[in-house]
Amino acid sequence: MARYTGPKCRYCRAEKTKLFLKGERCHTGKCPLAKKSTGLPGKDPRARSKKPTDYGLQLREKQKLKRMYCMLEKQFKLTFNEASRTPGKTGENLIMLLERRLDNVVFRLHFANSRNQAAQLVNHGHILVNDKRVGIPSYRLKPGDVVSVGLHGQKMLIIKENLKEYTKNGLAPWLSLDPDSMKGTFLAVPRRADVAETKDINEQLVVELYSR
Repeated sequence: MARYTGPKCRYCRAEKTKLFLKGERCHTGKCPLAKKSTGLPGKDPRARSKKPTDYGLQLREKQKLKRMYCMLEKQFKLTFNEASRTPGKTGENLIMLLERRLDNVVFRLHFANSRNQAAQLVNHGHILVNDKRVGIPSYRLKPGDVVSVGLHGQKMLIIKENLKEYTKNGLAPWLSLDPDSMKGTFLAVPRRADVAETKDINEQLVVELYSR
């Protein structure tokens, strides 16, 4: 499957906000966005920026959300279509569906330091759901599902190092974790207001973009 392999910080600079694509580094002064006051990547920072159009604003919100969850356009559009068929507000449904992805939950349980790394762990067969191996990062979890690290994965130093962040940063309220057994539970589908990472994203603009 096609995937972006270039510098991830370029995405953050393009969207002018932290997308948390490189884990703990995004929370420190090592983040290029925190050190640079430059404009868009590839452009002279002194160049005059044009006033964005309505379409441009809608596109930027969609790109921010899509890149934050490390998804390609086709996969993101399919998720949006499902959100639009679900009763309730389409924008809120979209974020709830994204939060239920297995790679996202693996990241939030601190088994991985980024969603990209979480997807890699899932693809390589290190993650179990209800004691069954699942190799699909987009697998959608239900409340009560137990996510754990397989026996081989429990020996991996990178996962042990990632779990140290649990004591520093805590855990999302809709999850529970036993770091010693490397096992967590997806307790409930989060409410829109609970997802702090997306607080600056206006999901209604994404709905308007796809409704054109």
